[in-house]
Amino acid sequence: MDGANASVTEASAGELLAEVHAGVATVTLNRPAALNALSFGMLEGLDAWLERWEHDERVRLVVLRGAGDKAFCAGGDVRTLYAEFTQGRDVRRYFEVEYALDHRIHTYPKTIVALIDGIVMGGGMGLAQGAHVRIVGARTRMAMPETAIGLFPDVGGSYFLSRVPGRLGLYLGLVGPTIGAADALYCGLADAYAGAQPMAPGELERLRPAIDEHFSQPGVAAIVASLERESRPAYRDWARDTAAALARRSPTLLAVTFEQLRRGASLPLADCFRMELGLVLACFEHGDFLEGIRALLIDKDNQPRWRPDRLADVTPAMVASFFQPRHSSRMRIP
Repeated sequence: MDGANASVTEASAGELLAEVHAGVATVTLNRPAALNALSFGMLEGLDAWLERWEHDERVRLVVLRGAGDKAFCAGGDVRTLYAEFTQGRDVRRYFEVEYALDHRIHTYPKTIVALIDGIVMGGGMGLAQGAHVRIVGARTRMAMPETAIGLFPDVGGSYFLSRVPGRLGLYLGLVGPTIGAADALYCGLADAYAGAQPMAPGELERLRPAIDEHFSQPGVAAIVASLERESRPAYRDWARDTAAALARRSPTLLAVTFEQLRRGASLPLADCFRMELGLVLACFEHGDFLEGIRALLIDKDNQPRWRPDRLADVTPAMVASFFQPRHSSRMRIP
């Protein structure tokens, strides 16, 4: 058989399925019951396939997709990370592998297409945003909601959110709203729409003047104060809801995210990932990340006890401590 045209199943069981057919290598994230959340094995497996296909003459194009009809990938498997950390295990390797994989996708020499018709959040955004072609559909629900669990928008968010037009990236990173296909295209976080039904209209273009105004303030507290002053009928409800959402987030990680995206705007891609690895280690040291997972995903009491619990108590020194160098890593980024 002609290897370039044959259908060859590379992996046929487990959390990751891979197949090469007619020059196209397709990887399916295969945890539909968990909305295709990324386990450590999935990260290692996908990285191994990309390494192999980079040098495989049969493969001209790589397609990433999610199993089932609900999600491309809802993020990393944070429940498992929580359990591992609380049992005293070192979780750093998960992020080293994840960030190196995301960087590989961004810089891959062959075209990668991400089919993101469904939920795509967190770690799923890390995979999708590095792809050369990002295709959304009627079911796309995209978000970077990390501040809700005391984290920051990682997986390359320093790079791709800081390059979204105007202040939209800061809004998406701080507040973490879920957007559909039209808004993803408007932000430049998707390249094309595919679907049998017409694309539903978005909201961000209408909100853009208010977002750019309020999120151009010099810090998170100033953003909140600006939102609370909004009185225009077209934006008043949105501003009230946005301020309320920020009030539920970790004050410390809001301030860290603001600084992360400010720095990321002028950093090369690789340096963004290096910065984020230090930040995620700092988040485990600080504690709000673990508390956020507990409150929203484990105990589900939705009452995280942030430290501190007021923006006014977050000092510049606290924020700066997150950006101090951490232990050397084994992250394979050139």
